[in-house]
Amino acid sequence: MTATPAHYDLLLARCRQLFLAKTHDYGTAWRILRLPSVTDQIFIKANRIRTIQEVGTQQIADSVDEEFVAIVNYCLIALMQLHLPTGTPLDMGPDAVAAAYDHEAAENRRLLLAKNHDYGEAWRQMRVSSITDLILMKLHRVKQLENLGGAAQVSEGVEGSYRDMLNYAVFALILSEA
Repeated sequence: MTATPAHYDLLLARCRQLFLAKTHDYGTAWRILRLPSVTDQIFIKANRIRTIQEVGTQQIADSVDEEFVAIVNYCLIALMQLHLPTGTPLDMGPDAVAAAYDHEAAENRRLLLAKNHDYGEAWRQMRVSSITDLILMKLHRVKQLENLGGAAQVSEGVEGSYRDMLNYAVFALILSEA
């Protein structure tokens, strides 16, 4: 057994801590965002990462790792928005936010473990720049599905793409620590 589950848990705890601290400061302002807006926020982060990877320098202090953490949290925002019941108030208490975050993170952990089993942790042999490209490709797919009004014929839909992007961002964080 690899250290991936423990590493995932450690990184998600870091992402969760930041998310809940921001929730303390800003409340649940993210609830205003429609899914296409969340998708665009993820795009902004992934595009910045790619630009830094290609240019080799950055002028804003936020690190590439911080951008991957933001991608994790925006993906979790998207998943929470997808699954919160209709009529959920815009303002949610800290316990409700933490419960929704934890539920979606646990679902993603299950997916990660299943895919790691089937794919043999191939991501460990990948470059972080390739993972960035995969995130950008998934974003392009999500935008296409959003433009189609979610009417996919054969694809997994947006939920699977958000889950994959979240896990890709975790993989990039693990690889950058190695």
